[in-house]
Amino acid sequence: MIYDKHIQDLSNLILDYYPNSVPSDIQMQETRKDFIGDFTIVIFPLLKFSKKNILDTAQELGDHILKKCNYIQQYTIVKGFLNLEFKDNFWFNFLEHSFVDTFEVNNDRNKHVIIESCSPNTNKPLHLGHLRNIVLGDAIANILTADGNKVTRVQIINDRGIHICKSMLAWIKFGNKETPDQSNLKGDYLVGKYYVLFEKKYQAEKAELIQKGIPEKDVDKHSQLLSEAKKMLVQWEAGDKETLHLWKKMNSWVYDGFNSTYKKIGVHFDKIYYESDTYLLGKKYVMSGLDNDSFYQKNDDSVWVDLDNHGLDPKLLLRSDGTAVYITQDIGTAVMRYHDFTFDEMIYVVGNEQNHHFNVLFKILNKMGYAWSDNLFHLSYGMVNLPDGKMKSREGTVIDIDDLLEEMYLKSKSIILSSNKIDLGSIEDLSILIGDAALKYFILKPDAKKDILFDPEKSIDFNGHTGPFIQYTYARINSILEKASHFNYVFKLNRSLILEEKILIKSILNYPNIIRQSAINLNPAFLANYLYNLAKDYNHFYQKIPILNLNDINDVNFRVTISKKVSILIFEGMKLLGIKVPLKM
Repeated sequence: MIYDKHIQDLSNLILDYYPNSVPSDIQMQETRKDFIGDFTIVIFPLLKFSKKNILDTAQELGDHILKKCNYIQQYTIVKGFLNLEFKDNFWFNFLEHSFVDTFEVNNDRNKHVIIESCSPNTNKPLHLGHLRNIVLGDAIANILTADGNKVTRVQIINDRGIHICKSMLAWIKFGNKETPDQSNLKGDYLVGKYYVLFEKKYQAEKAELIQKGIPEKDVDKHSQLLSEAKKMLVQWEAGDKETLHLWKKMNSWVYDGFNSTYKKIGVHFDKIYYESDTYLLGKKYVMSGLDNDSFYQKNDDSVWVDLDNHGLDPKLLLRSDGTAVYITQDIGTAVMRYHDFTFDEMIYVVGNEQNHHFNVLFKILNKMGYAWSDNLFHLSYGMVNLPDGKMKSREGTVIDIDDLLEEMYLKSKSIILSSNKIDLGSIEDLSILIGDAALKYFILKPDAKKDILFDPEKSIDFNGHTGPFIQYTYARINSILEKASHFNYVFKLNRSLILEEKILIKSILNYPNIIRQSAINLNPAFLANYLYNLAKDYNHFYQKIPILNLNDINDVNFRVTISKKVSILIFEGMKLLGIKVPLKM
């Protein structure tokens, strides 16, 4: 917190008063809102040093602190808790400080952090499964940057493999040379269409083979389509010019589609890696590991790593025919990134179904002798789903991001039109801002590890725990600031603070601590929930006490000053979450 030094001073006073105590004996916390006070000292751990009962210990410690600290107004004792109330000047000084130094925090941390997020396949559009990944990765990158780190955003495109060849083969067989321009489809949707078509044709072929008497377990061996797709993969790996030409063309369509979606979401990447490059590098490093006995080779020439000392099963790294498995390219990618950036930490934003994969990957890299493998972290997150029947995807199995965004924009627009409070010219832009906020905030407010059920109706409730509620609060404050356009900053009063004013000031001053906690825990939920509570506290402040309609201009300026700071924090905090706030709603 911005007043950490003063809290540390209190801790030192206690340690000096009880010389045998240690820092772990000092337990302090913010005072609960239903009690008088600002900070609370837990007395129970100190009884072994005072050798007195709870009441006497609390009283002697309270008297000592009151004598030594010039910013303590008074104390109260509630059972085993010593509640300290700070003087108003304490809050006045820090409110002014929050404006003077622009509230910069932790700007000397200076670690270089790599964040990998999204990492899609080039055989389908970005879907709901990618959305939480993208939004989490972007918010964490923003928060770590605000916390004083240098952040590089990367992703790995899974642009090779049998799934890519299935799309390519279906396009050759059934596409009649269709292009995105001809079909008026985004490139990723067009390629995804043929991936789905391949599966449809394959299932029809499979049913026909079974009808002819071929056992289901042997169907793949007799499938002409699957055989052709596998042949195409062999041709690709052999560098066949015609196959590579089609692969590049169809991938370029997908990349154009991805970039269009990224632009809508408002995210970017500093460097993109491609599996078609890194899997070869991975094979090279695996063979080096074989030479130095980090790995071993079986009689069929497959390459494995022994992880028995970690309580894990052996892991296949190269098949007997020399082809790579998925973890092979991850090894190559990790080593390439360290050579590119010499990072301090690297964070993989990937769903929790890959927990075991990354545990194994980090152990393998450590076994290979890479000391930096200790600084790799898997930011594991839960799944996000939609209630049945709410929306349907083009493919019938997943919801694509573009479709979800469009649905949210339409819901926002409907609410705006029904309110009759906005100029027609701004409806489209405002619909996008509100829909985007509803979607992103709903994803970011729960702990990343939890599965979530995305409910479009709840996400856009202007009176609920939502992004639009925070946006509305910002617009409300902006309206006040417009009316008080000639106000002067005032940070002190000749009267005592009232409760609503103090609550807001304390919330304001907690912002740097929230950024720190969000960064340490790699969890945007800390910031998302702080912003909601800040907006809620401001609305209570707005409803309970007058801001502009006061006789004392000093009071007006003071409350407008507080309002201004809240608006700044909402703007900056929502920006870190990747959410924009409108001036009017």
